[in-house]
Amino acid sequence: MSKTKKTETKQAEESRTMLVGYVRRSNAGGAIKLSINTASFADCETYETSDGESYVPLVVSMAALQRVIAGERAVTTVSQLLD
Repeated sequence: MSKTKKTETKQAEESRTMLVGYVRRSNAGGAIKLSINTASFADCETYETSDGESYVPLVVSMAALQRVIAGERAVTTVSQLLD
């Protein structure tokens, strides 16, 4: 795959997500802190389970989260995939 095609594919993938918040390690390093933007969260799509509960499906890159946990990155994003 050419570099241009890879860039176009990456941009298309990025355009199908909505930034909802950030993940970072706590100052003590023993916890992961989620910071969710309330306005973005309110705009998220939801789904309902068979028992009537509603959920907001969010994603965090495992590779990026592992770098946050390891201290290699300060923060990574929490997003919602859009159809």
